[in-house]
Amino acid sequence: MNFSLTLYWPILLAVFSDIFYQICAKSTPANLNPFASLTVTYLVGAAVSALIFFLTSGGANLLAEWKNINWTTFVLGLAIVGLEAGSIYMYKAGWAVNTGYIVKALILAIALIAVGYFLYKEQFSMTKAAGIAVCLAGLYLINR
Repeated sequence: MNFSLTLYWPILLAVFSDIFYQICAKSTPANLNPFASLTVTYLVGAAVSALIFFLTSGGANLLAEWKNINWTTFVLGLAIVGLEAGSIYMYKAGWAVNTGYIVKALILAIALIAVGYFLYKEQFSMTKAAGIAVCLAGLYLINR
């Protein structure tokens, strides 16, 4: 596959954002209720999202866009709260940044192979089976 900025910028954005995300989740004050923190987080996220919408939409109407919303927007909101609260609580429970996220990501990767196969009819191969085995070996080694 040739390098293409169009192809890779979303991955780079996600990686750099996730680095800051993990730093912030790990650094959330222990005496702060995670949901109080997330309330402010989502207010900032909503403001930034609205700003970026207006900067990139070419004058589109935000309320008109909202008419296209379906169930996925609401479920994604619930999933994001679970993801972020889970990460904050993971660190509050004592997971180190260099292992907690890796354990979570490995379990997620294995689960997403099943999701891809059953929901989206993506191919399952011996290479993916070997990848699962390597992930499980990695989980074992990380948790020793």
